[in-house]
Amino acid sequence: MSKPASDYSLAELMICANAAAYEHDGEVLVTGIGVLQRIAASLAMLTTNPGIMMTDSEAWILSSPNPVGKRPDDFVQMNENWMGFSRIFDNVWSGRRHLTGGPTQIDRFGQANISAMGGDYQKPKVQMLGVRGFPGNSICHANSYMVPAHSSRVFIEGECDVVCTIGFNPERLPKGYSFDEIDLRCVYTNLGVFDFNGPNRQMQIVSLHPGVTVEEVIANTGFEVHVPENIATTAAPTEEQLAVIRQIDPHNLRSKQLKDNPAGVRL
Repeated sequence: MSKPASDYSLAELMICANAAAYEHDGEVLVTGIGVLQRIAASLAMLTTNPGIMMTDSEAWILSSPNPVGKRPDDFVQMNENWMGFSRIFDNVWSGRRHLTGGPTQIDRFGQANISAMGGDYQKPKVQMLGVRGFPGNSICHANSYMVPAHSSRVFIEGECDVVCTIGFNPERLPKGYSFDEIDLRCVYTNLGVFDFNGPNRQMQIVSLHPGVTVEEVIANTGFEVHVPENIATTAAPTEEQLAVIRQIDPHNLRSKQLKDNPAGVRL
């Protein structure tokens, strides 16, 4: 077994934490939307869960994930089979998919927003992507989230300006659905790992990154977070994981995804 690394970045810590989300998923389609998320999915496929299905983001399912960034001219993509959108939707609707996205807002119900912010629905202050596939994704299959900068601007005090995903809000629960059918796994941030398994589906701390305090989390979250009696420290990457990450991300794009290291994590 590879030993824990003594020197790693915050981005690498977050990648490895996110990769652990897929360890017991088996043969599911995994999608990481964002550089860190994609590296994490690839890391899991190459280490703990070789059954993961991953596409080239176009029409092929791969037997080995593509590295991120510019590839050499002689790079050969490891195509295993065709997987156009019709086949992807078969996986989505059957629940055989796990996606890690990057919402702009998350509220106390676990609802997420990638669409618009501020103003009102007719005239928002900031127009973003639109809801895209988030409503169907959140209802049909497992979802996790990654937030590079944990703050009350993301984890907001009220409800999301535009609710793009299902969450644990009884006022918005579709007819015929129960909370037990919502598969919202974890949220990975630059401060720690969180889930919605606290009392009454409250967001709670699963682990904190080295050097991060509970007080920092509370100060940077716009709603009350459940603080368990015992809180783990996020597991350090192993030397094997770091070697795989360097293989997946040869241009070190991961380092460009985090502006600052608020926790001072560089061990």
